[in-house]
Amino acid sequence: MSILVDQDTRLLVHGISNGSRKTCIEHLMQSGADITAAVAFGQGGTWVSGVPVFDTVKEAIHATDVNACLICVSADEAMEAILEVVDAEVPLIICLTSGVPVRDVVRVQARLLYGVSQRSLPGSPFGRRRALTAKPIRLIGPGSLGVSSPGKCVASIIPGHISVQGSVGVASRSGSLAFEVTWLLTQAGLGQSTILGIGSGFVAWTPFRDVLEMFEDDPSTEQVVLIGEIGGRGEELAAEFVRERMSKPVVAFVAGQTAPPGRRMGHEGAIIEEYAGTAQQKIDALKDAGVRVARSLTEIPGLLKGA
Repeated sequence: MSILVDQDTRLLVHGISNGSRKTCIEHLMQSGADITAAVAFGQGGTWVSGVPVFDTVKEAIHATDVNACLICVSADEAMEAILEVVDAEVPLIICLTSGVPVRDVVRVQARLLYGVSQRSLPGSPFGRRRALTAKPIRLIGPGSLGVSSPGKCVASIIPGHISVQGSVGVASRSGSLAFEVTWLLTQAGLGQSTILGIGSGFVAWTPFRDVLEMFEDDPSTEQVVLIGEIGGRGEELAAEFVRERMSKPVVAFVAGQTAPPGRRMGHEGAIIEEYAGTAQQKIDALKDAGVRVARSLTEIPGLLKGA
């Protein structure tokens, strides 16, 4: 087994209307992604790299029965694209796009939680109420590297040659650090069950805590690597889950240990506030929960083997 994606996942890519997005879909395919269809308004009936293109998500679903969607549109288009996929009740939506405005991220979350549309009405910060979707929908991102289950499904930008099937689950805020950790694990003979990027923004639709819960319930995952960074309280909340429910060994690394307070370092969400978000606070919380915290990425394979 794996979490979120498997051999039955059929991928839809939303956003291929210019050269850079065509490059994105080609890169995904080179990484091993099995893309069933794509959406680009006004380009329905065409093909890109052997993939059929449709004008709308509902048309793509009707023709191909896709069940997962990668969002590759620009940041200012992301909310509209995601809400279109939500309305079509696609159960898994992975937003690769970075820089999505926090306001839009919150509006999408409100749409799922409370049945709120994206169109504002006077007197409401979110807008008109709609009926909730009938099916449960999982959002990953924004700014996610995607989800990959080696040997089963690639729904990410992770190069296929750096991963190998195994029993270590990887969850990361940083895409580049996830690449490096995955390669270090593979070189050490430690295969991966699922590699997931929760996203690099201020708000993660699927936080570390939710991912740890999925790994805990996944019989193919025996150990978990958590790659955090400064900013927010996601790692602290993950530590609470580890303390209360996690039975599987967890190894963590927290990036940004030299970042000064009040300054953003790299990702949108990597900013230390006056009251929370420092690397040391996160490290202390994780250690108090029994998580083994690596001082560098290269220590992670050894800590896993010593479990």
